[in-house]
Amino acid sequence: MEKINAAITGIAGYVPDYVLTNDELSRMVDTSDEWIMTRIGIKERRILKGDAKGTSDMGAEAVKSLLEKTETSPDEIDLLICTTVTPDMQFPATANIISDKVGIKNAFSFDLNAGCSGFLFGMSTASKFVQSGKYKKVVLVGADKMSSIVDYEDRSVSPIFGDGSGAVLFEPTTEDVGIIDEILHVDGAGRKHLHQKAGGSLKPPTHETIDAREHYIYQEGQPVFKAAVKGMADVSVEMMEKHNLTSDSLTWLVPHQANLRIITATAHRMNLPPEKVMINIEKYGNTTDGTLPLLLWEWEKKLKKGNHLIFSTFGAGFTWGAIYLKWAYNS
Repeated sequence: MEKINAAITGIAGYVPDYVLTNDELSRMVDTSDEWIMTRIGIKERRILKGDAKGTSDMGAEAVKSLLEKTETSPDEIDLLICTTVTPDMQFPATANIISDKVGIKNAFSFDLNAGCSGFLFGMSTASKFVQSGKYKKVVLVGADKMSSIVDYEDRSVSPIFGDGSGAVLFEPTTEDVGIIDEILHVDGAGRKHLHQKAGGSLKPPTHETIDAREHYIYQEGQPVFKAAVKGMADVSVEMMEKHNLTSDSLTWLVPHQANLRIITATAHRMNLPPEKVMINIEKYGNTTDGTLPLLLWEWEKKLKKGNHLIFSTFGAGFTWGAIYLKWAYNS
């Protein structure tokens, strides 16, 4: 029996219309365009506006575009996974809501939370279902409304995050394309440096937690930065060495868009020139689970069948890892 690989056969993305610029942000908190660009590399980010608008709305838009683009009926989908840290509500899963909004009726669906590594871990998860031979069409959607948990009075956090979503379709193939390998890690001790203090079962919401602004992102910048640089660079270089990839043979680095300096440091360790690194942090910021699919969405026309890609991420948890993938189609 031929080996079944899981290949990405389609990609779509969605970002809200509203653009929050550094100039506007500087009127909300003590910061400036120069301060943000020097330290983070973000010029603007998209924000989801409107009453009763949540992560599922962005995810549904991305999935609708994906199904239309790939000429796939909602009835053909076997499984939908949503990776997110900002679900519409504690339950049901945002994946269930997205499935309902796009008319997917014959699939099961669930959410996956691995911080900013969620989409990477979701790629691993989705591929396993495809490789089992039972599931033929699996949708993986990464979506986050980060503006819902950002304290816009906190200069250390407010410039970083934006809202957005992307979705990919995984299908089986016996060709030498698709996901080739993965290296995934977690270190729960890192949670003290990056988390949301209140709102979960450990510390349910109260008037006191709300008044103390504990339902927003809490981040200790320096420990997170140092761990992210080491984690992303180490695992990406390890993947290259494991598969005898060089700066010439590797086509693209697809890195999580958390901080331009982290991306640059990772590429430097891999000895990659800037033209082989996908970067859109300047206009979208860190969309958490949306960063990787939004990169593929923007670069799709440049991708060719057989291209060698390394995806690399770092997120709260701590979570980090790399996936080596061979691109499956020409746009």
